[in-house]
Parts: sequence; C-alpha cells; structure tokens
Amino acid sequence: MRVLVDTNIVTRSAQPGHPMYQDATDAVSTLRQRGEQLCLVPQNLYEYWAVCTRPAGENGLGLDATEAQAELARVKGLFEVLADSSAIYPAWERLVTQHAVMGRNSHDARLVAAMEVHGVTHL
Repeated sequence: MRVLVDTNIVTRSAQPGHPMYQDATDAVSTLRQRGEQLCLVPQNLYEYWAVCTRPAGENGLGLDATEAQAELARVKGLFEVLADSSAIYPAWERLVTQHAVMGRNSHDARLVAAMEVHGVTHL
C-alpha cells in the first residue's frame, strides 16, 4: 500500500532534539517494516524547503540554501516522489468547493487531491 508521508513527519524526523522526533522516526520505521511504500508529492518538498530555510527561532531549521538543497536530496532518496500532474488542480478545485474548504486547509486539500490522482489511500 502507498502511504503519503506528511511534511510534519519529514520535518520532525530531521530534528533529533524535537520532542516529536522519536514518534516521527518510529512511525516511518513501523510503516517500512510493514512493507508500505512511503511517498511524497512535490508539495511536501516545497513545504519542507520552507521549513528548512526558515529561521530556527521561527519554527524552522535555519539552514542556508546549500544546506537545504542537501537536505532535500537526502529526503528524496528516502521516499518515492510522485509527480505533479495536470489532473491534480481539477481534483483540488472539486474538493475545496464540494467541502467548502477555507484558508490554510486548502493546502492540505491539494495533498488529498494528489493522493486521489495517484491512488494513494493513506496519509
């Protein structure tokens, strides 16, 4: 089964000092041991870049662009990255209008749309 890994899991897995670090790494390990296919979509990578390059004092990792690029390459090597597709936007628009999705939740709706397009059933 394909499982879309939430950006928060990726982020917390990169922060050994964070209180949720162990939970995040354990979740990934458990899913891998069960034989699940762990994947990301480009939106996860955009979000992760933003966290990597945001100052540590503002809930980021405080990396410069070169360090963030290396971190992005590391993450892409750990998970299958599913391609963006022209089918994602119409699926997103249908979801946000059908469910009256508002504000920040519209970003998560795009993840759901990508999941639908790629046949990913679990997050």
